[in-house]
Amino acid sequence: MVKYIPSTSKWVRDQVDLYEKTNGEEGNTVGEYPVIIVTNIGRKTGAIRKTPLISVKDGRKYILIASQGGSPKHPNWYYNLKANPMVKIQDGSNIHNMEVTEIFNSDERQRLWEIAVQTYHPYQDYQDKTKRIIPVFLAVPIK
Repeated sequence: MVKYIPSTSKWVRDQVDLYEKTNGEEGNTVGEYPVIIVTNIGRKTGAIRKTPLISVKDGRKYILIASQGGSPKHPNWYYNLKANPMVKIQDGSNIHNMEVTEIFNSDERQRLWEIAVQTYHPYQDYQDKTKRIIPVFLAVPIK
């Protein structure tokens, strides 16, 4: 059985725990913004990792923004998704098996970025304060 290793960040651990204990009825927002839980496999540990992210949707697909608040470095989960693109996304009580792809195509990336910024305007502030290009992933349901 694959082991779950909670985040080293207390607020992330607490939010994931509350979200899962209440089947997404609590811990489902950051401020006023809805949150999903992305479950993936750690590239170094092989363990289950879970990250709350702002819920940004494009139809049945989810847009995952690796902003880390505009930090100069990508979040650890970015590297996990690059190593293993198969994820589970919990949106409230619904759990979806999905495959993620980092979007590089400029037109598609711009379209997805605009949806993300419309959903959560601080993403643009984060991009403005960092020199790195914030990665955009698209999570697509596995059939």
